[in-house]
Amino acid sequence: MTTFHAAEQGLAGLELMAKIREFERRMPLLSEEGLIRGSTHPSLGMEAVAVGVSLALRDDDAIASNHRGHAHTLAKGADFGRTMAEILGRADGYCHGKGGSMHIGVKELGVLGTNGIVGAGIGIATGAALASKMKGEDTVAVSYFGDGASNQGVLAEAFNLAAIWNLPVIFVLENNHYAQSAAIEDMVAQIDLSRRGEAYGVPSFSGDGMDLAEVYELASAAVARARAGEGPTFLVLDTYRYLGHMAGDTEIYRSADEVEAAKANDPIEKLLGQLIAEGAITADEWESMSARIVADVEAAEQFARRSPFPDPAEAFTDVYAKETQG
Repeated sequence: MTTFHAAEQGLAGLELMAKIREFERRMPLLSEEGLIRGSTHPSLGMEAVAVGVSLALRDDDAIASNHRGHAHTLAKGADFGRTMAEILGRADGYCHGKGGSMHIGVKELGVLGTNGIVGAGIGIATGAALASKMKGEDTVAVSYFGDGASNQGVLAEAFNLAAIWNLPVIFVLENNHYAQSAAIEDMVAQIDLSRRGEAYGVPSFSGDGMDLAEVYELASAAVARARAGEGPTFLVLDTYRYLGHMAGDTEIYRSADEVEAAKANDPIEKLLGQLIAEGAITADEWESMSARIVADVEAAEQFARRSPFPDPAEAFTDVYAKETQG
């Protein structure tokens, strides 16, 4: 198993998690201001999953995300300004404003798209893994989905195909315990979701999705298996979202005490404490890093606000991929 190093993955992960959180913190405010068309789904509290997995990936690896996909996209290397512009529906966004919050794709980074259809990314990532194998490449594909999506039939189909075809795909279940407003305990009789992968012959592991080091080491092992031709892996990572399912959620399905209790296991604070204890960073250095992060995300937001709206004449451009002559 690849070992987590405080001075390498630790510091990089801390900065990226904090930057993603500052980015996501602004989403409800931008929604209230009327700058985001439709819904947006922040992932405050869940940053360790996206960052921990991405630290184990290469630039040419692929990911397929879901409606709560900003963190996955940013962790894979997307520019914060262009991502923000896309969420605001602006021309400088990665999809020229046509994808919005739930449908961001970044081809050059292997981001095959966030997706508003629950569970849709599972099949997309499995297909990308099949393409990698057919081409004789050593790239891997990652599918991010939640506990609610684990009840979609496509997961069973993807598990089976990935196992019998030995595909280099990693299924990452972010178990934040709620599918919109339904608790996982009310939706399934067997709450040990890792057993679903085992039933299809997919090596399955559960881990603390609020611990960057644990996520990184589990993801690294899964990536190594995939690159070595040993097939798929299923990771069930226990995490928690601090905000509602979407901006404006009343959150009547859970108590404020429950949310505060979850924050006691905050991934950023946990990692920061570890890094300070190991001498990888000081309190003063963290304060400087935090100020720089806020300034960087503020610059990204201002870039997005200044970006123009796309020309209506371009409504039908970038809709279909152009055929290339071989």
